Amino acid sequence: MMKKLLNGFLLAALLTGCSEPIDPLEQELQSMSLEEKVGQMFILRPESLDRDVTFESPEDLTVIGLQEVNERMRLTAQKYPVGGIILFAHNIKDEEQLERFTQELRELPGHPLLYIDEEGGRVARIGNHPAFSVPKIPSAAALAAPGRTKDVYDAAFQIGTYLKRYGFDVNFAPVADVNTNPNNVVIGNRAFSNDPVQAAPMVKSYLKGLQKAGIEGCIKHFPGHGDTHADTHFGYAMSRKTWEEIDACEMIPFKAGIKAGARMIMSAHISLPNVTGSNIPCTLSPMIMTDKLRGELGYEGIIVSDAMEMGAIFRLFPVQDACVIAIKAGVDMLLCVKDYPLVFETVMNAIRSGDIPESRIDQSVRRILLLRHDLGR
Repeated sequence: MMKKLLNGFLLAALLTGCSEPIDPLEQELQSMSLEEKVGQMFILRPESLDRDVTFESPEDLTVIGLQEVNERMRLTAQKYPVGGIILFAHNIKDEEQLERFTQELRELPGHPLLYIDEEGGRVARIGNHPAFSVPKIPSAAALAAPGRTKDVYDAAFQIGTYLKRYGFDVNFAPVADVNTNPNNVVIGNRAFSNDPVQAAPMVKSYLKGLQKAGIEGCIKHFPGHGDTHADTHFGYAMSRKTWEEIDACEMIPFKAGIKAGARMIMSAHISLPNVTGSNIPCTLSPMIMTDKLRGELGYEGIIVSDAMEMGAIFRLFPVQDACVIAIKAGVDMLLCVKDYPLVFETVMNAIRSGDIPESRIDQSVRRILLLRHDLGR
């Protein structure tokens, strides 16, 4: 077998004038249509593929409880392929249904990767589900007493093990926020600590535990949601810190996560007026997404937005316009858009008009293809 591969390589080199062999990932990218490439940049709720499902808020979906792929979803995905699907508790009934559902979702056009929020504590779609007998992992704050990095690693490995068994690829965890504001209503004990130096090794251990189980993690919510008191699910949230203050606190766990090999970082929709000079959410800010995260911190992995259906976004911009702005700011994957066909077509039109260069799309898709390759997908 090795001899055949070597002969094939030599033949390819001769046919191309002894030029360097083409990177297989680059070959795959070049073979994709523009529609296929754009589709890879979206992570959707299953309901976003069903044109008969309408909802005002995510809470409405608990009543609908979509738990299988239907023909409407297949038809939508044929025209608008998708790179990722995220499941919530209302999409899950029991082990048999979940295993069947994840297999059906993988067969959709775009062959989506499968995502879930399974932090432990109060955010655990499977761990808190009554139909599943899996380890009940406590909150990050409860796990993370000083020196207990092994406990954090073991907990993440347990979570990763059952997520792998049920067919998932990526866990949107751990939380790398530093819970410095006692009035914070959205982070709280989801953070490991109010001390960045204590939180940093916990973030690293959690990532390593997931990776050992074959699941990729995603550190969140960059550049830190812990110093806010409002909830970006519903509207505007901000921190008045300068970048120097953020770098001395919030960045410590994020830098640890990047150094530990984080493949994905989720943005926060918070605003930093004393950094950006405006009230624009960080997800839509080139200064935060590109200059700071990629330039200053040297991050080379995937940037995924927090849910684009959240109030901090849609109260400022129509979601389709916000997605274009986010891509231009440097975001690679867009999470939870409500009207997927509208958003998809808006992004396509922005590329066709030259507002977004296709080369910018290729940058994101290269990162996504590399992740898929490493996950064996």
